[in-house]
Amino acid sequence: MLKKTVQILLVLLFTTLTLFAKEEKEAIDHMALATMMFYDGNYKKALSELQIAKDEHIDMDWLKYHSIQGMISLKEDKYTQAITSFNAAINAAYKKVYTAPVSEQEKKKYLFSVFSEKEKKLNPSINESVFNPEKLRRDKIEELYIYISQAYYRNNQYLQTVKALNKAGKKGRSTAGYFTLRAECYWKANDKANAISALSIGTKLFPKDATLLKQKFYYFAELKLYQASIEAAKLYMQKVPVNAQEYISLAQMLMGAGEHMEAIKILEEAKMHFPTSAKVYVLLGHYYNQKDMPHTTAHLFEQGSYYDRKYLKEAAEMYRRSGELSHALYLNSKMSNNAEKTKQKVAIYVNRGEFEKIIGLKDALNRYALLKNDNMRYALAYAYYVVKDYEKAETHLKKIQDDELFSKATVIRKNIEKCKVSPRECM
Repeated sequence: MLKKTVQILLVLLFTTLTLFAKEEKEAIDHMALATMMFYDGNYKKALSELQIAKDEHIDMDWLKYHSIQGMISLKEDKYTQAITSFNAAINAAYKKVYTAPVSEQEKKKYLFSVFSEKEKKLNPSINESVFNPEKLRRDKIEELYIYISQAYYRNNQYLQTVKALNKAGKKGRSTAGYFTLRAECYWKANDKANAISALSIGTKLFPKDATLLKQKFYYFAELKLYQASIEAAKLYMQKVPVNAQEYISLAQMLMGAGEHMEAIKILEEAKMHFPTSAKVYVLLGHYYNQKDMPHTTAHLFEQGSYYDRKYLKEAAEMYRRSGELSHALYLNSKMSNNAEKTKQKVAIYVNRGEFEKIIGLKDALNRYALLKNDNMRYALAYAYYVVKDYEKAETHLKKIQDDELFSKATVIRKNIEKCKVSPRECM
């Protein structure tokens, strides 16, 4: 009889444990499924599973529930909802009772002790001895404040973003990126001083990070603090393997601010560090040209053309404008674009007064369809006029459409008529 009673009790105990495990499994499954749906990007289904978990299970993990809700709202750009959910998750984190994880060995001992006459007291495991619930709580809350800062930033609430980062504790100071974010938020909130300060603090904490210096360089430039901007830029360039473009960007910024000489100094320095950068030579040449130094400009353009032949045209053109026509013609002869080469050669011959040579280019002008350009047609017509081939000169002058050139052509045609009537006047 006693044996039968014990058997019945064991069956009842097993059945009860099975039902309890089944209920627990259902609660865990809905939360786990919601988590899985979130990571799969199926947010609607994830929210549905969260609602089922909420409706069916009173004793649930509210921290996880509100955290998943917040993450979904953040992904769906519902920033106000995300902030509300994350704050609810933080409140849940404060209330959550953290329990030490049970090792597999302890689980076996516990199951054995259920059927023992005397329950044995278990010794604390290694995991329990290092278990720190308050650290777990703090880490989770800091993580949630990081998420809240993202929601605030995307919602254009910049000062709230900074407050959330500050409340994130160690996590909010764990990377240089969080300080560039602080600086950007202060900057957008028109608090320039705190923006610079945030970058300075970040630089002290992360001295090897160059992005903080780069951002400081742009801020100083926008504040028109050019010397400070240059210093920040140079420190940045010392920390990273910069290329010529970094110097070019700095020079262009300074030029845009009217700091011509500073821009030239930066490019002169770049020329020493990157002697094969054609862009540095050409940009420096343009800046010298703005200071009415055409010979220096021409020389720099030629140097740039050594490393990139596409600048040959600019080099030859600059020598032409400087009056160094022989060298201009020499550089022109090295050009590979025949149409551009012919067009520029006409201009050089005009400067040299070699009109017969312009006439000698008439086949090339036709071949490259350059006579569609009224300037080229006018140059050829004028060349015929100078050598007194009036008939061909008039043929081309009549085809000019450009208003300004048409007026000049009219004057020449009148002169041609005079020359036809009184040839001695045109001798």
